[in-house]
Amino acid sequence: MEKGKLNKKLGMITMISIAAGAVIGGWLAESPYWFSLTGPGAAIIFPVLAILLIPVGLAFAEMAAMLPFTSSVAVWTANATNHKLGWIVQWLMFLIQIVEPPLCAFILTTALGFFIEFTAMQTMLIAIALCVIWYVVSNFNISISGTLSNIFFFAMVALSICVIVLFFTSKNWSMDNISGRGGWFPGGGYGLFVATGVLTLKFIGFEMTPTMIEEINFPAKKMWKVILAALFIPAVLYALAVLAIAGMAPSSEIANMSMPEPELIRALGLPMLFAVFALVGGALHGFTTFMGFWTSSARVLYGSSQLNMLPKAFLKLNKHGQPYWANLTVLIFSVVFVIFSHSNWVQYIYAVSCIAAGIVYFVVCLDVLLLRKSHPEWTRPYKAPFGSWFLIVGMIVSIWVVVGSSLSLDLPGWISLLLYMAIGVDVLIAMEAYRKKHPGKMDAVVLTPANVEQAAGK
Repeated sequence: MEKGKLNKKLGMITMISIAAGAVIGGWLAESPYWFSLTGPGAAIIFPVLAILLIPVGLAFAEMAAMLPFTSSVAVWTANATNHKLGWIVQWLMFLIQIVEPPLCAFILTTALGFFIEFTAMQTMLIAIALCVIWYVVSNFNISISGTLSNIFFFAMVALSICVIVLFFTSKNWSMDNISGRGGWFPGGGYGLFVATGVLTLKFIGFEMTPTMIEEINFPAKKMWKVILAALFIPAVLYALAVLAIAGMAPSSEIANMSMPEPELIRALGLPMLFAVFALVGGALHGFTTFMGFWTSSARVLYGSSQLNMLPKAFLKLNKHGQPYWANLTVLIFSVVFVIFSHSNWVQYIYAVSCIAAGIVYFVVCLDVLLLRKSHPEWTRPYKAPFGSWFLIVGMIVSIWVVVGSSLSLDLPGWISLLLYMAIGVDVLIAMEAYRKKHPGKMDAVVLTPANVEQAAGK
């Protein structure tokens, strides 16, 4: 490994496992929230959302191929607008990534709770312990995370399909539970609108792929394949899982469960082996999401340091090629979010993540439009199809995500989001003050296609 360089250890299959595995979050514990929002209709919403997010995903693919840097959205926005706005978007990107490890830690503790009942305090402490354990693992070679992602991804898909098939073939599965007792959308138009916003969280993960662009061992122009896989593999699984669960009991009952799959298996007298499948599969969902977002969060900090948006300490790598200060910072933020959100973790993290994601998605689509106009001469190894209107659709979808998600966030959630952004502004002010006090040091860096070969170590 070249000193100061991230390891190029991630192949395409591994990246799909990381990206799709990160997107496929744990419906084991989250599906009651889906049913409380919009009932069985979530099975329709998920595939539609995947289609609507295609313009955003391919905008990310175009930018990642043209400017393949770990700094991703920061360097794209800095080129399209300015360095300061690049940091603000990068700080939002960090928020999207950093709230996921705590979410997954709670999913894992929920799975354990099927066997052992925990108090709220015990649940929080277990979630923190899981974050600490992964912090230790994250400081070893990236290939370890890649190998685990491959194993966990294919195992969780197989286990999930087993449970889904059991439900569909069970005599207890009935279409009456879906079409009757409130219908497909018992929450009405309002529930449908809010759900289309906040359920976007279940696709958050595809945008993490550019943060690992300096660690892939295949051409960056092929990243669009990884991104589309990260949208449509989860969409199919989500839709099948919702339909399978929805046919087993009325939506109102499912919405009040903690873990519908194992609870339904136990209540209906189905083979308990499948409850174990559901729990293990759900735990693996949590692990794959946990690993992917932790890695991406650290890379967001590392990339920010590349552009002098953060101190150079975040660029420091250990002997395994891991940014150890970035990993430590991810641990600190994860623990803070665990403590803050434990009492209402699903709704809180869904809303905050999606508001931030909608803004980032909007800006990236805008970045593509602006850079096509200001730098048409730049080589684009991959270019999103269909022209400007396609990207404008992505921007409209992004606004829709922000508005829909905002409706589900309560006052404490808004306060925490504003406090988080205030920290980002403070970091910006501090870095600007440092530059003025120390001319020539930590000057703003804007990477361009001219830096691509240099970044690749050529």
